[in-house]
Amino acid sequence: MISSMFQFFLYLILILTIAHPAHAQTSFKHISTQYIVALGDPNANSGTDAQTWGLWRQDPGPRGCLLGDYDKLKASGGIAPAQWKFDNKDWWLEEHGSVMEKPDFPLPPGKYVVTGGREITTVLTIDPMDNNGKERWELDNGAKLYDVTHLPCHAARYTPATNDNSCSPAMIQKESFPVAPGVPMPPIKGCNKKEYAVLFVIGEAVTN
Repeated sequence: MISSMFQFFLYLILILTIAHPAHAQTSFKHISTQYIVALGDPNANSGTDAQTWGLWRQDPGPRGCLLGDYDKLKASGGIAPAQWKFDNKDWWLEEHGSVMEKPDFPLPPGKYVVTGGREITTVLTIDPMDNNGKERWELDNGAKLYDVTHLPCHAARYTPATNDNSCSPAMIQKESFPVAPGVPMPPIKGCNKKEYAVLFVIGEAVTN
C-alpha cells in the first residue's frame, strides 16, 4: 500500500505534527506505517463508534492473495503464504483484487498520528471503551475523517448474506480491478459489503 519513499515523506510530516504546541505535554514516536480501517461519516470530526474500527500493524497488500491464486489458497486449507488464515465468513479485499487478512479489532485506545498522504496530518485520539461498549474518537485541529483518508486505498469487508457458502472470492469478476479512487468496490453475489476508509498511522504517543 505504501512505498519507502512515501514512508520517508510521512516521517517528515510526523516531525512537524508532534512539534505542534497542542501536544507539548505528549511524547510521540515514529513507527513503521500501520493502517487503520474506519467506518464513519467522512465529514465527521469525532464520534463514538471507534469500536468498529480495526488496525493492520503491517501492510496487508503484499501479504494478500491475488484472485488468480484463490484456488491455491483453498487447497492449502486457507493458509496464505504469509501465514494468515482465510475466513470464508469474513474476508477482505483491496483495490487490486487481492484477498487480505483481517485487521485486529477493536482499535486500541491511544493517540495516533494519522494522515491520508495529502494535505493534512493530525492526531487521532481513541478513548478507552465505555460501559456501553463504545469507543469515542476525535481528530485534532478540526480535521475530518475524509481529510486523513488515503483515497487510492480500498478496504472492503465481505460477509455472507445468507447462511450458506455463496459468499466467495470465486464469484468476483476479475475485470473489476483495479478499482480507481472514489469508485466503490464491486458488489459480490451472495455477500454483504462494507467499505472502510484507510488511514495511515505514522506515529503514536509514548506511554510514560
